[in-house]
Amino acid sequence: MRGSRVRRSAVAAVTVLGLALAAVGCTDGPDEPSPAPTPTPTATTPRSLTFGVYGRSEELAAFRSSVDTWNRTTDGPRVRQQEWSSRAQMRAAIEDGAELPDVFLASRSDLRWLLDKKFTQPVDELLDERGISFGDGYSREAIEAFSAEGRLQCMPYGVSPMVIYYNTDLVDLDRMRARGFDVPDVEATSWSFEQFAAAAEFASRTRRGTRGVHVAPTLSGLSPFIESGGGSVYDDRDDPKSLSFSSDDSRAALERTLQLLRNPQITLGPDQLDQAPALTWFERGKLGMLAGFRDLTPRLRQVAGLDFDVLPMPVLDSAATVGDVTALCLSRKAASTPLAADFMVHELSAASVAQVARTGYLVPANLEVALADPFLQPGREPAHATFFNSTVRAMDVDPLVDTLPTLEVAVTPDLVQLVYGVGLLDLDGVTERIDETSRPILDPDYTPEPSPSESAESTGSAE
Repeated sequence: MRGSRVRRSAVAAVTVLGLALAAVGCTDGPDEPSPAPTPTPTATTPRSLTFGVYGRSEELAAFRSSVDTWNRTTDGPRVRQQEWSSRAQMRAAIEDGAELPDVFLASRSDLRWLLDKKFTQPVDELLDERGISFGDGYSREAIEAFSAEGRLQCMPYGVSPMVIYYNTDLVDLDRMRARGFDVPDVEATSWSFEQFAAAAEFASRTRRGTRGVHVAPTLSGLSPFIESGGGSVYDDRDDPKSLSFSSDDSRAALERTLQLLRNPQITLGPDQLDQAPALTWFERGKLGMLAGFRDLTPRLRQVAGLDFDVLPMPVLDSAATVGDVTALCLSRKAASTPLAADFMVHELSAASVAQVARTGYLVPANLEVALADPFLQPGREPAHATFFNSTVRAMDVDPLVDTLPTLEVAVTPDLVQLVYGVGLLDLDGVTERIDETSRPILDPDYTPEPSPSESAESTGSAE
């Protein structure tokens, strides 16, 4: 069984508790939008609560609107919104001593840090008591992403898998089909790597200065292809000690993938990327396909003359992609845990989530909203927004390790060599170096074995 299926074994077990608790409150379908909950009285009711969020200006405005609704319609404490422009900015502020908000938005990539610092408290029982439907209203993958230590640590809010954005003029599937190219059927929900390669070739026109595809030489950029081809990015999904690029299956998947990505006639190379980022090439109508997330959608909609749509990541052997999950977390030091939980329920309601989803950046974890017009936005690009929902089942999330940014920086030179290196690629040598570089970062107790020359020198000095 391939790694992306095994990866959930441990978290699936801890999710049982949350799902069992949720069964008490489950109904036959998603909950209907409801008014803000009546605040739970406490012995000492705080005058205010804080709500920490990050995002683009449109998202922040939508959050403020939902907070205003709470403040207008409840007798509970007034909620004051605290804002940051990005996840990194919010984390940096907290690490520098800013007080943690009572309820706050967090990324799965920060969960290990939150747990190690004991910043949060589990939310499964609190939300179950308030009627949140874990089983029916949210995907299992989203729930698992924030399950750890036997509890649901935070409640999923958004889930965004990587997909392929494509320029529908350069990658004209109807025209390709008429010319006998291998393309996915009109109603297809997936496409093969061979079809992906054909589309990249079709979009590449030297005379017009167009290229077919760009995939970033990063862990997240290459991971979907490794996992889809039967390989594994990490040696263990739950407790990784090393990357696994040099395993036989990972190398085989990379070999197939790099035949396309290393073709300078089809993909953007360093020279083009020095002139402008890949996203700019796509916006100019000079790039056929680009791997990306939902947050690209509002920006691309603003580009005059650009027609685009999305498809899932291509399949080598089985469906696979990567992505992030965001969630609402509850501070361990909340001014009032019951009241903070009440406010969290308000923000998790379909009505509140829909306000943020309408901005176009969010793929809601709340299935009622994800399957409805506030997210799908019929009549607007991309026409196949449903792929953001359907590909969640194939999505890998990073393991609970807080050193992944350091790891990414350390292996970037070799990842760039894989994708952009000139001449014959030493796939064995580069992948072994990637794995070796990762070991001391993922495993602080790792001690490299001395090389034969170092062993000989040590023996000689002892003599």
